[in-house]
Amino acid sequence: MRMRLVVGLVVASVVVGAAILARSWHHPANAHGADAAALPTVAVVKVSRQDLFKEISVPAEFRPYTDVEVHAKVSGFVKQISVDIGDRVKAGQLLATLEVPELTDELDSVRAALRRAEAGYRDAHLAYTRLLAVNKEHPNLIAQQDLDTAEAKDATADGALAAAKADVGKYETLVSYTRITAPFNGVVTKRFADPGALIQAGTASQTQAMPLVRVSDNTLLRLDFPISVDYVGDIKSGQPVTVRVESLRGRELTGKIARFTDKVDDSTRTMIVEAEVPNPSLELLPGMYATVTLKTIEHPHALAIPIEAAAPGAKSVFVVDPADEVQQRPVSLGMETASAREVLAGLNEGDRVMLGNPEQLRVGQKVDPQLTESLAAQ
Repeated sequence: MRMRLVVGLVVASVVVGAAILARSWHHPANAHGADAAALPTVAVVKVSRQDLFKEISVPAEFRPYTDVEVHAKVSGFVKQISVDIGDRVKAGQLLATLEVPELTDELDSVRAALRRAEAGYRDAHLAYTRLLAVNKEHPNLIAQQDLDTAEAKDATADGALAAAKADVGKYETLVSYTRITAPFNGVVTKRFADPGALIQAGTASQTQAMPLVRVSDNTLLRLDFPISVDYVGDIKSGQPVTVRVESLRGRELTGKIARFTDKVDDSTRTMIVEAEVPNPSLELLPGMYATVTLKTIEHPHALAIPIEAAAPGAKSVFVVDPADEVQQRPVSLGMETASAREVLAGLNEGDRVMLGNPEQLRVGQKVDPQLTESLAAQ
């Protein structure tokens, strides 16, 4: 009897335990967790507004803002040259002096002629004014012919004095040309002559005239570069550019477009654009190569999606709707940049667009969306 009671209790315990275990397996919370764990995870990015633009990079070469060979205006021998290559000069600074003895002699001669002309004019003018005064006080006392003769001598002396002054001014100017000065602030980049060299006047033919020095203004440099005909419509004066100089360990500088030719070359189908780059420390040197990068085809505040969200030529994209289900949405796409595509129609700001390859998913399938960044933006 006691044995039957023990067996009955054991059987009842097993049945109750089995029922409790079965009930726990079918609890709704556990079922929900199992379903969530089974959902495929997908990366999504929200559709947002961005300033879209394309960038082009072209090679360029620095050149001085102003660069001239300084010539003498008169012929002569170099008496002294006070600068050499690399020297910084100021506008009006003396660079060299020429020795032209005949000019000094001519100046002395015309100055002497001026003194004689001044004396002759004083005598003639004094005689004429005295005769006029006498004739005024005593009319008809002086013959009219004498008055006319005195007036003619006064006018002749006045003309001779004016001519003598002009000669003196001319030779003083020529003598001043023997002092060669800097035309602007800059750097001497080449020296052509030494003391004792014969320099021809710069007005002579270029085969005979030799410059003394070359001076360059390098505090502001010009940067010329060609732009393809496809982008000439996007070029504007004052437009900023980024300049990368590899010879300065890849340093990047900024400049701005100052001018352009406004004409496309028929042979290269490019237009020459010139940017100005400040160079106050003179670390940039004319002749250095650089790469100019500038923005073209700008679309500000455009609706955009990452480039990974749409294959080239795609007419639709996959989105995750508010119910976390996959949907295929037809879209119209516009400009493409290195990291984004412009959305013209089909999507709204804030929509969640799928990244990557959705081949393993089907439309209407429930997924676990994970908000992430575009791969191109990382």
